[in-house]
Amino acid sequence: MADVKHERVSRELQAEIASGRYASTGRLPSEAQLVARFGVSRPTAARALRDLQERGLVERRAGSGTFVKAAATATPDTAGDQLGFLVPGLGTTEIFEEIAGELAALARGRGFGLVLGAGRRGPGADLGVDDAEELCEQFVRSRAAGVFFAPFEHSEAGGSANRELVDVLRRAGIAVVLIDRDLAPFPTREGLDLVGLDNFAAGFLAADHLLRLGCRRLAFARRPFSATTVDARVAGAREAMRARGVSPTPGFVREGEFEAPDEVREAFLGEPVEAILCANDRMGAVLQRSLARCGRRVPDDVRLVGFDDVRYATLLAVPLTTVHQPCREIAAVAFRAMLDRIADPRLPARTITLAPRLVVRESCGAYLPRGG
Repeated sequence: MADVKHERVSRELQAEIASGRYASTGRLPSEAQLVARFGVSRPTAARALRDLQERGLVERRAGSGTFVKAAATATPDTAGDQLGFLVPGLGTTEIFEEIAGELAALARGRGFGLVLGAGRRGPGADLGVDDAEELCEQFVRSRAAGVFFAPFEHSEAGGSANRELVDVLRRAGIAVVLIDRDLAPFPTREGLDLVGLDNFAAGFLAADHLLRLGCRRLAFARRPFSATTVDARVAGAREAMRARGVSPTPGFVREGEFEAPDEVREAFLGEPVEAILCANDRMGAVLQRSLARCGRRVPDDVRLVGFDDVRYATLLAVPLTTVHQPCREIAAVAFRAMLDRIADPRLPARTITLAPRLVVRESCGAYLPRGG
């Protein structure tokens, strides 16, 4: 467990370095502060800082502490030595924090600086459209070589904003690599490089797991205006059902926030479902809480499966079965795609998807007694 703990600490610190959290002084928390913050031992905290030092992101000064190396956060003065990370959900979406940290380390190793936006509300807040527009103008003025972009979701206005942002960057000759999701609706593709999880395969994998456990009445829960990745997951889940001889119901996909018990009763309990596929782990956590308020137990009464495998998935009252997001691998492949795109802008647009992996925990009912 010690290895898992020190990696968790170093990942969080790496993401915070990339987001500019320590830009004012450059000084990271002390080992004692990390022990108190993360609830780990002092050797674990020391090893996490050593990891960052080995990656070239920090330097440890005897008697003074640990400091961010200037190249890890600064904007280079030389045109073309800057990369941007334009991700609306960076402040509140765990997978993007990890991807940002990995990209920051990769960029520094190749002589680039990686610039991230924190939004007008400060570090830890999501970008708004106005923030994103300002960042794009900054990238254009500084003649950035390329920008990693995860399009806006959960907003009706997001679609037009996404295209306008990409148009600004491309007119300036800045390479664009999409992270996680496309601009175009599933299953069509935009003429841009895209790196992310194979979401169709992920949806198939999650649904097939529930079907093999004996579930037949399935539903898919998502928020309005979800990303194209969610459409791909829905399509994969439908295909798994067809392959098992189960016909998806007309109301298979159910949209909402699902925080209010009345909404959950209307959506899932009028004609009871056996299992719910959740668009992401956040939705899984919300539904677990809301179902409990409706007097339904997970997994005894309703089984849940999420997507992303964020850290809190293991900390819920019933640990969440989910599909793992290979964040480090996504960052590595996206960075390679960016280097290729910068070197030859005439390359055809590529879609690079990574294989999903199911993480089985208690919420899917896999560990319930057979026939119980």
